Amino acid sequence: MGSEAALLLEAADFAAGKHKEQRRKDPEGTPFINHPIGVARILAHEAGVTDIVVLQAALLHDTVEDTDATFSEIEERFGEEVRRVVEEVTDDKTLPKTERKRLQVERAPGSSPRAKLVKLADKLYNLRDLNRCTPQGWSSERVQEYFQWASRVVAGLRGTSPPLEAALQRLFEERGLAPGPPAPPGPGTGTAGDREGREPRAGRGGQ
Repeated sequence: MGSEAALLLEAADFAAGKHKEQRRKDPEGTPFINHPIGVARILAHEAGVTDIVVLQAALLHDTVEDTDATFSEIEERFGEEVRRVVEEVTDDKTLPKTERKRLQVERAPGSSPRAKLVKLADKLYNLRDLNRCTPQGWSSERVQEYFQWASRVVAGLRGTSPPLEAALQRLFEERGLAPGPPAPPGPGTGTAGDREGREPRAGRGGQ
């Protein structure tokens, strides 16, 4: 299993097994595994990411937060670098939702470049999904509030991936959201070229 293709397939298979009973909250009840695969695809096709650690972490980014997977299991199967990125993008579900959302905004600028890439692609996927359809039980006001919160998170991820940031900015402008102030530099700030490097996802009821 030495090739990068094999490493990606191993991560996809692991994620698929962990998420097998989960569905998105869209009207179609889309299989949840579509989300991490879509996040990885955005990174590869739109951001030009070739860092295998980032792509594996994208496929695995919700496994610990939303399934019975553990960080030690991720490290044993995929290595310490992948585990670190997954850990950075995982919310602590023992905290209240409002606190988890606040921490995402607060911690975004200090995230590693790899984690920033996954966070940007995750937000882009979710916001596109919200534009495509409204999750079950969501009002238009709740959708707009999510966009407003996401714009604050993304402000702290700037300087990471111009293509993803431009795509996100277009979505924010369509919603009448002005660009937020640039986030102050923090530890781990960098660009996609460094190759280092939720509120739960749109389409799930906890979002």
